[in-house]
Amino acid sequence: MKLLRYGPIDQEKPGLLDLQGNIRDLSGIIDDINGENLNSQAISKIQELDSNSLPLVEGSPRIGPCVANVGKIICIGLNYHDHAKEVGAKPTPEPRIFMKASSSISGPYDNVEIPRGAEKTDWEVELGVVIGKKAKYIEVDQAMDYIVGYCLANDVSERDFQMHRSGQWVKGKSHDTFCPLGPWLVTPDEIDDPHQLPIWLEVDGTRHQNSSTSNLVHRIPETISHLSHFMTLLPGDVILTGTPSGVGMGKKPAPLFLKPGMTMELGIEGLGTQKQLAILA
Repeated sequence: MKLLRYGPIDQEKPGLLDLQGNIRDLSGIIDDINGENLNSQAISKIQELDSNSLPLVEGSPRIGPCVANVGKIICIGLNYHDHAKEVGAKPTPEPRIFMKASSSISGPYDNVEIPRGAEKTDWEVELGVVIGKKAKYIEVDQAMDYIVGYCLANDVSERDFQMHRSGQWVKGKSHDTFCPLGPWLVTPDEIDDPHQLPIWLEVDGTRHQNSSTSNLVHRIPETISHLSHFMTLLPGDVILTGTPSGVGMGKKPAPLFLKPGMTMELGIEGLGTQKQLAILA
């Protein structure tokens, strides 16, 4: 099942993508796609519906971020073997954790802002994992039961802020529009193996990232279990699992960074695609 949110910014409504690719309105069933409604009972109720009985959404509305009211965005750094190699780092024995501000979330086709004073704004296609129930001190073999769905994400990063502004990585990760999510929240029954998904990103039509989630250093169950020993994971929390090689910072012979007017297009098999235009903030 593919859940989504559609409509103007801050006025999105919950929806479902039917088998014909049409958007169906879920407003009569739930008020939004958020932590409160991302539980097994609500999901089962929606899955039991005949999608043809739901109102058809006409036209081509804006698609918003696929999850609302996200409490935490937890990111795993240097979590692809090929990415760690391209930036000259060794994979860490435990997941390397950093955070993005939830205010950075935007829609999958919204413009991405290049912040004032930015010099090195970069791209990172990532697999997002959305938590569906409270998780604390859980074991690895239980972890997949806590996932309500998967989504595509772009962990946009301002490298100069990230590396050289006297702080943790969060400074370079949290500008508005730096976390496009969606287009869909895809339930686990549609994804045979989240560790075998092609993942890619293009800038102005040139493919820079082209890999597979099979290259993850720390796999999803390990990551969820690990995080749950340091913080309580709550329904609606989003975990970004890392990016493969091909980021602008790692380009040879010289880095390549986003400029106004450049376009990013990215995707993960089964999770849809995104497209964003870079603009000045």
